[in-house]
Amino acid sequence: MNYRVPAFLLALALTVPAALSARADTSVPTSSAPTLDQTTTSRLVYGLLSDSRYAYRPRPLDAATSQDVFKRYLESLDSGKQFFTKEDVDRFAPLAAQTGDAIRTGQLDPAFQVFAVYRERVGERVAYARRLLRQEPDFTIDERFNYDRKDVPWATSTELDDLWRKSVKNDWLRLKLAGKAASDIRKTLDKRYETMGKTISELKNEDVFSFYMNAYTSAVDPHTDYFTPRTAENFNQAMSLSLEGIGAQLQRQDDVVVIREVVPGGPVAMDGTLKAGDRIVGVGQGRSGPVEDVIGWRIDDVVSKIRGAKDTQVRLEYIPAADGVDGKHRMLTLTRQKIRLSEQAAKGETMSIPGAPGEAERRVGIVKLPTFYQDFEGRRRNAADYASATRDVAKLLAGFKADKVDGVVLDLRNNGGGSLDEAIELTGLFIEQGPVVQVRESGGRVTVNSDRNPAVAWDGPLAVLINRGSASASEIFAGAIQDYGRGLVIGETTFGKGTVQNVVPLDRWPASEKERFGQVKLTIAQFFRVSGSSTQHKGVVPDLAFPASVDASEFGESTYDNALPWTRIAEVPHTRYGNFAPILPRLESRHAERIQSDREFKWWEEDVQQFRTEAAKKYVSLNEAERRTERDKQEAQRKQRQQIRKDLGLPLDPLAEDSSDDGLTGNERDIVKDAAREKAAEKRPDPLLKESASILADALNLLEKDVPLSAQVLPQSTGPGRWAD
Repeated sequence: MNYRVPAFLLALALTVPAALSARADTSVPTSSAPTLDQTTTSRLVYGLLSDSRYAYRPRPLDAATSQDVFKRYLESLDSGKQFFTKEDVDRFAPLAAQTGDAIRTGQLDPAFQVFAVYRERVGERVAYARRLLRQEPDFTIDERFNYDRKDVPWATSTELDDLWRKSVKNDWLRLKLAGKAASDIRKTLDKRYETMGKTISELKNEDVFSFYMNAYTSAVDPHTDYFTPRTAENFNQAMSLSLEGIGAQLQRQDDVVVIREVVPGGPVAMDGTLKAGDRIVGVGQGRSGPVEDVIGWRIDDVVSKIRGAKDTQVRLEYIPAADGVDGKHRMLTLTRQKIRLSEQAAKGETMSIPGAPGEAERRVGIVKLPTFYQDFEGRRRNAADYASATRDVAKLLAGFKADKVDGVVLDLRNNGGGSLDEAIELTGLFIEQGPVVQVRESGGRVTVNSDRNPAVAWDGPLAVLINRGSASASEIFAGAIQDYGRGLVIGETTFGKGTVQNVVPLDRWPASEKERFGQVKLTIAQFFRVSGSSTQHKGVVPDLAFPASVDASEFGESTYDNALPWTRIAEVPHTRYGNFAPILPRLESRHAERIQSDREFKWWEEDVQQFRTEAAKKYVSLNEAERRTERDKQEAQRKQRQQIRKDLGLPLDPLAEDSSDDGLTGNERDIVKDAAREKAAEKRPDPLLKESASILADALNLLEKDVPLSAQVLPQSTGPGRWAD
């Protein structure tokens, strides 16, 4: 596959949130103070995480933890160490020592004092960056921009000047290589830096509080988080794959909120008036309520005005995209409805795999599952149509059975998890009754969670495709399938997250009538496979491995400095449907032979190696000739690959005609075209999915032809093509 150089290697401009540069005085200026609700919330969060048995591993808020929390707070603001100076950080030392008392008592002045410096430093750096645009940089000099600042010490103001000079130079060079004229580059970057400063100026009291609370929660463990009432609402909507609104994906561009995409079946789509690219400039409630001008508003504030209860009306003042920014304003009234976010729902397709000489073609059903979603509230109410990953996958499997496919591949790549119940129930679609996962609480008590439904939705050949981005619930499912010998696990070693989180609403204690204090998602237990092994750190190791696309030292549970260690507990009895060890060498041999002639797979391997080589450098050249040579080489490679696809009759890459780097950030591109490009990316050649289906077809063919081997690999099976009798 023609993978691009990753975005983080291309978009190397210094980013925000972050903080600022140096001061000569020794005082720490103050900013806004915490609200009474925030003071209460801080005490509640402290009670959960440091002064109770709710958390799996509570952490005392002692002097060492205080320093750790404060360090994380600075890094949450300035992860690239590109705003705060060493002098700033040294002056913050007294505030760091006060962190524990501040959180315990809710007197959060240290957080707001630091943020006041942060806001000021951002302003200074933005002004400096904009001044640098007056003169075009010299791109004949051999120098580098070292963008990886994770482990560097805090810099002096002079050192930050040089860092920002190189960052601006890199931004300019990217746009120049994309063919932009100097005047256009100057205009684009000036607006970019101005927007950066404005973004920080728009941060509110609740944002500062959230940053500080999450510095504390992350010091407890990597997967404990604080949600404000608004972020809690967004989290719940993401899990339920539904919301109540108008059915449009919005994006802010400059000072205006623009429709990026219309959700099929929603009020906007059904009405047909609004189109992608239209600008929303005003919002009113009901059929006659006053319309508020929302130009310049934060997008989350605009969204909160547009969303609302089902069957209520919202009035939108908008400018059609075709009329330009100064076009005539128009009005539209829509009735809000419940919207199903189908983009993240399970999807199915069928893939035909040619047979080797003497073997029949195989049809393999593909299930792509981006997350283990569940509408918790809908399930509690026993709603007939509540969103559920298991229910959606069961429907797809029923369709595959009706179509008489030969096998199924469940694609869990980049599935970061979700509902534990869904992981258990989804496993139950492929096994008869039995244990799926063991859960150990903080006191040591172990509970075995089982599938109690004897029905099996799919008893045929199965493969599970995983990668480093497969985590948590994905690891529970893949681990159970592997422990039961129910199917082949293919891909990369998973993330390694072996902990269970629960969401605790903080309003339950003050008995608040409305949501005021937010929620805490905290680690309450550790899960173990039925084999007794934890996935913590180690993840699920595939039966057949593809080359690792991401270095485990850069991404995964093992990269967190306070993650729980790996351990194991006793195995629980469970059925062993199969043992694929005897067949793995033959599958490996076929796989190795096949990919030698698979152009897309070889290109994917080349791109992965290039990606890892570039990522290991942690710098980019600022010499135009050198960068242009690199760019031309990538362009030539991209065009050559597309021509080979045409010559061989292979599916074309729909993004092959795009430039490898346009030098722009997401909100600088044409929104409609960018959304279309995102959709097109879903149709790019996927050699890993194709090869996984081919491996499953190999297993099916080998076992059907070799009865003794089949009896050895699938001792529980009673017939060809059945792996779960």
